[in-house]
Amino acid sequence: MKTTAMQKISRESLMTLEAYAKARKEFRAQVLAHKKNRIVHLGEHVTLIFEDELTIRYQVQEMLRVERIFEEAGIQDELDAYNPLIPDGHNLKATMLIEYEDEEERRRALARLKGVEERTWVRVEGCPQVFAIADEDLERENEEKTSSVHFLRFELTAEMAESFKYGVGISIGVDHPQYQAKIDPLPAEIRAALAKDIS
Repeated sequence: MKTTAMQKISRESLMTLEAYAKARKEFRAQVLAHKKNRIVHLGEHVTLIFEDELTIRYQVQEMLRVERIFEEAGIQDELDAYNPLIPDGHNLKATMLIEYEDEEERRRALARLKGVEERTWVRVEGCPQVFAIADEDLERENEEKTSSVHFLRFELTAEMAESFKYGVGISIGVDHPQYQAKIDPLPAEIRAALAKDIS
């Protein structure tokens, strides 16, 4: 049986553009509050936003609003693009942002940080590191540079998932020749939020 952590967003559960326009302010505030404990800053320039059903639902509703999509086929295209970003109950999924304010510095950094997305890891205490599987939807890196946005999946073994649920320490980091940072252990409130993604 599926748990809420694994449910995908159905067409029927989305608000119409009109209904969303009315509910947007309140819904946005709810999502921002929810996201607070799902954001992990690794050093000064890398941020991971751990996605779940609610964060992805917000992204879908926003895309439909911005693009004014109300036809069935268009809505289904958005669901097909975004549903894979919801955790499946045995993994964590995150949007990775590489952030440099200065454009020139960012350009140089993205050239230096090629492959950083695959050197990002999660570790459940007592288990080996799990490195991210990156950008399964499309290639975001080329020969010159990496992208400033990546989608990551951290696939956990049954033992890791079990330990995660029962409160052992979790650490997250990046181990790249040009960029190293980690949080060990994750703060309790972030750990508790992410544990809900594991069924």
